[in-house]
Amino acid sequence: MTNPKSDGHALTVTARLTGARLDARRGVVRLHREVLAALGLSPWDAVWLTGARTTGAVAAVSDGARGEALCDDLLLGNLGVRDGDQVTVAPAPLREARRVVVAGTTEAMTAVRPTMLREALLGKIVTSGDNVSLLPQDAPPGALRDSASARRSLATAMGMAWTTTLLTVTGTEPDGPALVTMGTVVGWRDGAATTGSATPMVATAPALGLGGATGPEDEPVPAIDDLPGLQSQAGQLREWLDLGFHHTEVLARLGTTPQLGILVTGPAGSGKTTLVRSVAAAVGATMVRRWAPGIAALEASAAAAALREALVEASRSTPAVLLLEDVEALAPRDDAKPVATVLLDVVGRAVGAAGVAVVCTSARPEGVSPELRRPGRLDHELSVPLPDRAGRRALLDVLLRSAPLASDVHLDEIAEKTPGFVAADLLALRREAAVRAAARQRDVANPMVFAADLLGALEVVRPTALAESTLDIPDLRLDDVGDMAEVKQALTETVLWPLSYPDTFARLGVQPARGLLLYGPPGCGKTFLVRAIAGTGQANVLSVKGAELLSKWVGESERAVRELFRRAREAAPALVFLDEVDALAPVRGQSTDSGVADRVVAALLTELDGVEGLRNVVVVGATNRPDLVDPALLRAGRMGRLVFVPPPDAAARAEILRAAAKRTPLGPGVDLAAVAAETDGYSGADLAALVREAALAAMRRDLDAPEVTADDVLAARRAVRPSLDPAQVAALAAFASRHQPA
Repeated sequence: MTNPKSDGHALTVTARLTGARLDARRGVVRLHREVLAALGLSPWDAVWLTGARTTGAVAAVSDGARGEALCDDLLLGNLGVRDGDQVTVAPAPLREARRVVVAGTTEAMTAVRPTMLREALLGKIVTSGDNVSLLPQDAPPGALRDSASARRSLATAMGMAWTTTLLTVTGTEPDGPALVTMGTVVGWRDGAATTGSATPMVATAPALGLGGATGPEDEPVPAIDDLPGLQSQAGQLREWLDLGFHHTEVLARLGTTPQLGILVTGPAGSGKTTLVRSVAAAVGATMVRRWAPGIAALEASAAAAALREALVEASRSTPAVLLLEDVEALAPRDDAKPVATVLLDVVGRAVGAAGVAVVCTSARPEGVSPELRRPGRLDHELSVPLPDRAGRRALLDVLLRSAPLASDVHLDEIAEKTPGFVAADLLALRREAAVRAAARQRDVANPMVFAADLLGALEVVRPTALAESTLDIPDLRLDDVGDMAEVKQALTETVLWPLSYPDTFARLGVQPARGLLLYGPPGCGKTFLVRAIAGTGQANVLSVKGAELLSKWVGESERAVRELFRRAREAAPALVFLDEVDALAPVRGQSTDSGVADRVVAALLTELDGVEGLRNVVVVGATNRPDLVDPALLRAGRMGRLVFVPPPDAAARAEILRAAAKRTPLGPGVDLAAVAAETDGYSGADLAALVREAALAAMRRDLDAPEVTADDVLAARRAVRPSLDPAQVAALAAFASRHQPA
């Protein structure tokens, strides 16, 4: 263990790269308690850190070595040092920043308002020349405020890119490390600021993306061949545009005219705009882009003028494609805006004009007004799906084509670990991995991206398309689940086989099962099994607790069920996990909630076995009260396979204990097999708690304890009691004997 070196009012320590996600890019350095005490500091005080350059941070407590400072990659970069270099730590006066000026990309400066920027920097200590992220400071003192609203605002403004965007602090007042507070004037360099003498934020047309394309004018247009997974959609769109632009005489001889109104739907970031730009370039058409939410933010007359001006611009340079992105903002299904009438008129006139096509995109097609989707306006529709594992592999090939990859990078592994990722997410993954690689290889002549960079980036970049309901994907496989051979076999046959061997099912004329129900006592691993299925990466996983879909508002619960299955169909192959399904689908006719539960059950049954089939979508429910689930849900063709997850026996308990203690050093006197034999009535969760409590007992005995002893395990046995109810276990076993084949 290294020790810090004292230098008056400063200490020299070793900078170490930390993988803690809660600290990542939030301006936090973790120091040992003894280092904080030697410097006269309390947790969350401000410190100066000096390496190749000086920067500021808030100091938190570390459980690591006394002579180490745990820093994230951004902090190491601001210090100009590498993992293992020496840095000096000194107390810093906690001064409030009166003014902070930040520079960023054009996209960030356009999308992020100064008030949002201040929310993202709140609680951080910044220094001129530092790189900072938009990730809010969630730990104290940032924990004294709610960062959820800031996160939602940033996600709305920038999509998932906000989590990986880096900005540069170009000036602070006063100089040196200073704390950003709500009293700080925060602004963009040569741009808007929150208050003070800076130019105020004005919603002008260029700022809202109304003066042309919303992206850079010189942004390269990818070739159609570089759109993996979208070849079918690109071919269909190209056929429509080519016929309508270049072969109108054929249509005229057939007694009709081209109607080029097209709606392109798909998850956010899936490549809808890129698809349209590529096809427009392939057919030689001019692109006129407008961002519908920016137009909707204008006053009604200005919005109407902007729409008409866009049509005039497209008509002047035929053949042309007028692209309206996120069109539901202008023509919503509910609460129609005054400008919606103008939009309908503009689209109707544009599709009837020679040489002009109108393409609208939407990530929420159910929210688009039916008036816009009727014939004569948007006659055609294209759907851009979420990429499957093969599609993600092809996207990674294209996106990482120009990146120097180390020999340990296996794109198949990355593709397997990224279910639910769309093209924009994989692009953010590439950017984050490059930043991590650059932070470690500042002085290397030929830097490379290593597997550790890509896998580390996965801890930060999450899938945007399934952000509201996706299950956190663990590094876990079914093979890692001890015992439960019959349960794992049932999950493999019902979930994995249809996705892995669809040709076999088709050859044998077998319709794959639509779902199954896992039931068993609490804590016996039902959710754990589903997480293991998710870890295979063969399906996008949407996880919903039963009660989350219920609402007191009439029709909202049924709408939530429809929306869940719509997302599942778009994300296919997908697994929908309904936890506590008895709360969502109780036996009908027994509720006292004005029939809400009955209508939800009806909606769920319709989705599972209605006119619109579920293709490549499997539904898995979990409950410890299968007797409360509506019987209609459990019949063949729906969730007809019932799988009992029993309490672990002695052999299974031993495997669970070994898995739970995999990273816990055990003394020679600890016999897990003997512990397993003595823990009858313990669930899997109880056994994991037992190992955790034994480790805590060792820490109470000695914070520097090298291992967990048999006495620690005995103390944990006294503290952690079995939670399984014998009566409930017997009732579930009886239910299993009645509903499972002999």
